[in-house]
Amino acid sequence: MKSISPKIALLIAAILISGLIYFLMYICLPSDYGIREIGAIGGLIGALSSTLLFLLFTNAFILKKINRLLNTVKNYRSGTDIKDHQELYSKNSIENLEIEIRGWAEDRKDEIERLHKLEVYRKEFLGNVSHELKTPIFNIQGYVLTLLDGGLEDPSINRNYLERAERSIDRMITIVDDLEAISQLETGELQIEPERFDISILAKDVADAQEMKATAKGIILTLPEDSKPIFVYADRFRIRQVLVNLIVNSVKYGKEYGETKIRFYDVGDNIMVEVADNGIGIEKEHLPRLFERFYRVDKSRSRDQGGTGLGLAIVKHIIEAHNQTINVMSTEGAGTVFSFTLKKG
Repeated sequence: MKSISPKIALLIAAILISGLIYFLMYICLPSDYGIREIGAIGGLIGALSSTLLFLLFTNAFILKKINRLLNTVKNYRSGTDIKDHQELYSKNSIENLEIEIRGWAEDRKDEIERLHKLEVYRKEFLGNVSHELKTPIFNIQGYVLTLLDGGLEDPSINRNYLERAERSIDRMITIVDDLEAISQLETGELQIEPERFDISILAKDVADAQEMKATAKGIILTLPEDSKPIFVYADRFRIRQVLVNLIVNSVKYGKEYGETKIRFYDVGDNIMVEVADNGIGIEKEHLPRLFERFYRVDKSRSRDQGGTGLGLAIVKHIIEAHNQTINVMSTEGAGTVFSFTLKKG
């Protein structure tokens, strides 16, 4: 059976009310009232009552719709699936709905801005990858073409060009390996294998390995003089990568005849490791993006110095994979301090 629409039901109710009022008035009013007067008065009262009934019905109907819409917006914002409340909201329903819709609009605005930033980042990343790979590829192409054009038979250049091509290939492999390492750290495919070890000994080994490069620039690498062991619980191989990156960067971009200090601090359940230098420092505007892939403060100088531009991004991911944090503080003309924490061993 086809259901009766709310409007038809309301019309039938109004007719019934008008008829009932007319019948009651016909019985109760004095006999000197004519049919016309009774009909007019009954029709007026019936119309007023029908209007009142319509307003009450409409108010309840609208509030019910607002109730459902408000629940829909709330559920969408909270990410839950709550069924509609049976009771109607109060007179503040429209105000609540307005607040929720404004909040929803702000959420969408923030999401759009975030997606826009990700799109910009994606474009920058693809551009940086192509640029980093393009240089060694073009170098290899040039060396190979020279050798094919007769240089292969010239002993004065054939070995030299092959060695240069090999260095360019090594650079490409390094870029790909670094990208793969970052991808594995982000997706959790690269598992951290923690063990208990003395971080001060590991830092000394890394510093000793970089001493020749540091001495060539007149930079002094210093560590705490006391020999007290400082045990941490972490992945020794990955933490070595972190220290190598930070110390190499300090030497590579530090000023001549400067100093790089490796220090350790006890901070509750963790050990804080600092790599600090008294170099030229980093401008404040660059600090928030310093750990991004391929981000370089001084692009021309950085590429001349070598490296893939992925070192600090890898460092950040390694420390975060240990559920720890890394920070950087820098003042132009005064130096830079990188600090990260590790769980005590």
